[in-house]
This record gives sequence, C-alpha cells and structure tokens, in this order.
Amino acid sequence: MRFAPAFSVVALGVGLLAARAEADSKPHEFIEEAKALLVVGACAEGAPPATVKPAVLDAHCKKVRAAQDDYKRSWLSLASEFFKTNVPAGIPKTVVYPFAGGDLSTALTVYPDADEITTLSLEPAGDPTSLARLSEKELKSSLAVVATELSSLYRANFSVTMNMIGAMRGGKLPTQLIFGLSALTIHGYEPVSLRYFQLADDSAIVYVTDDDLAKLDTVKDTGKRNAALSNIELRFHKKGSTHEQIYRHIMANLDDAHLKKTPAALKHLEAKGKVAGMTKAASYLLSFDDFKTMRGYVTEHVVWMVSDSTGLPPKYGKEAGFEYETWGTYEKSNMKAGGSVTPAWRALYAEQPKRALAFRFGYPDGKYHGHLIIMRKPK
Repeated sequence: MRFAPAFSVVALGVGLLAARAEADSKPHEFIEEAKALLVVGACAEGAPPATVKPAVLDAHCKKVRAAQDDYKRSWLSLASEFFKTNVPAGIPKTVVYPFAGGDLSTALTVYPDADEITTLSLEPAGDPTSLARLSEKELKSSLAVVATELSSLYRANFSVTMNMIGAMRGGKLPTQLIFGLSALTIHGYEPVSLRYFQLADDSAIVYVTDDDLAKLDTVKDTGKRNAALSNIELRFHKKGSTHEQIYRHIMANLDDAHLKKTPAALKHLEAKGKVAGMTKAASYLLSFDDFKTMRGYVTEHVVWMVSDSTGLPPKYGKEAGFEYETWGTYEKSNMKAGGSVTPAWRALYAEQPKRALAFRFGYPDGKYHGHLIIMRKPK
C-alpha cells in the first residue's frame, strides 16, 4: 500500500488544475450522475436510467442488498449502540480518516452527526459520467466488481488494499464513489450535491468546471479519467433533516516522501484545526518511519480517535499526552507489518480492565479477536 504510486492529474495534460483560480467559473454539478449511481450501483430505491436493463440491475442488487442487510443486522446495529455510548459530546464535528479506502460507512457509524468527514487514501473517487457510456457487458462486469468489494467491506469490516486499488483506479464505474453512496443508503441519508475538485498548491479547493469536463472528454483511458476525477465533495443530509453534512474524499499518498513533494493534502488537513479522527485496517502505516509526517499530524491535531491496532502506537500517543482505552482482546498482530508494535499493544491491554467488544472493528488480532482502541487528549 505505501509504495503504490499515486496518479498525477497534472501529468494528464488536460488542464484541470492549471494554476487558475477562476472565481467566475462555476463548479460542475454531478448530482444527477450521483442519483443514477445511487440506484444502479448502491441499490437504493428509485428508477434506474432507461439504458440499464432491469434484469442486470436485479441480479446486482440481489447480491448488494444481501450484503447491506447482513451488515446492518450483524455489525451496524451493535456498533451504533457502542458509539452512541462511547463517543463523547463536545468533540470536534470535523472528522479526518486517513488510509480509509472507500469506508464512509464506518465514519458515519462513529460520527453520524459530523459536519464534515474527510477520508484520504490511494484510491480515486472515479468518473461518475461513465455509467452512461457502458455497454451491457461492461456494466455487468463492472457491477460484479462493485458487489464483490462492497461485500468484502461489509462482511469482513475491511477491504484488501490491492483489490481496492485495482477496483477503483481501473474500474469502469466509480467504485469509491459508489461505496460512499451505499453508505448514505445504509445510514438513511440522501445526497444533495456532488462536486469534484483538486487541491491547489496552497491547499485551496479548486472545483471541476464545465470547461474542465469538456477538456477531459478528449481522454479515453479509464484509469486516467478516474485519476483526473479523484476527489469528491458530496453534500448530504439525513432524510427529514435540514442539517447538511459534507463528505470529502482526497486521493493522496500519505507517506513522507509524497507529502513533502506534494504537500497540498497535508496543508488542507492542517487548516481544519482540531479534529476528531479514526483509522482502521491501515496496514500499520502509522508505526512506520516513512509515515512520520502523518503521525505528527495525528498527534498535533486529533483530540479524540478510535482505531484498531493500526492506529497511533502507544509510544507516540503517550508522549503526546493521549490517554488510551482498550476494548475487546488483543494478543498479537494479524500480519507481519504489525510485529514491531505488538508488544506495546499487548502491554497496554494487560494493564487495563477487560472491556467486552461485541463486534469487529477493522482487522482482527492474530487470533481473530475483535479489538478497538479509543485515544483521547485530556482537557
């Protein structure tokens, strides 16, 4: 995961960012594409586009709705009650979730009333206009990828990084966006706006405009189109509520070398001030020496965070003044990459009272136990 190269929008030569700040250029609104994908990809109730055959949609949604229903019954019902009890009032309503893949659903489980949720990962949101161009054969195969990856996330509570990269970078449908739309469906929200953006060097949001989209029409390669349409701003609200919430996804490689070369994502996060955080199934990247910058961001800006054992290791968190609270059972890492932090997590669990956890949060430990860690800065 940490070595996978991020696509460069500038390298595409389509001028989407192009050092401009055209105040008079209106952002292109993709809400109609979002509503179509909500039905076709995420299987919300509604009428699909006329070009999508009912048999194709029915076969896809039979699989997706089974995974969604299983997720709501066996995971969401338990996790929601836990977080209602254990997420304190008064923490920031701005949430940052690094190494997130397409996992808006867990963020909404932990922080259902957040004003703003930002996820970051190596995967692009993807091209929302692609649905209208797919043949029936292409649509069937693309929906099969979506169903497989959604089912993996909902039934295992994490996604395999390399599978996600393949599905989302090269997918003919915008798989990462569909993950987000599925999360809205599951949690009872509805989208009201979808815009795409890039970050300027100073971290300012530069929205994709009609002119940008026209330039992109000359690009036919699926991977390049997905990379150019990598970051989204999805506005939504709970059905029946007027509280508008914002979900932004940013495609970024968060290792030190990439953040030094392209610091816009880090600057964007830093401008948010104090935040609530979360991470899970993050390949233990926050323990690696080449992720010091992101580790520093967490220690300086996060005031409350939930994670599995891929979160901020106790060595760094305690030095920064965090208190830790352990839930479930942890004996050893589930993978070799977590071996260096296994002793510290094991010691932390040994010194705290046993707190039962009724659901899995991210990776299991090496003996398939569910575990969860809460980290907080004392006031």
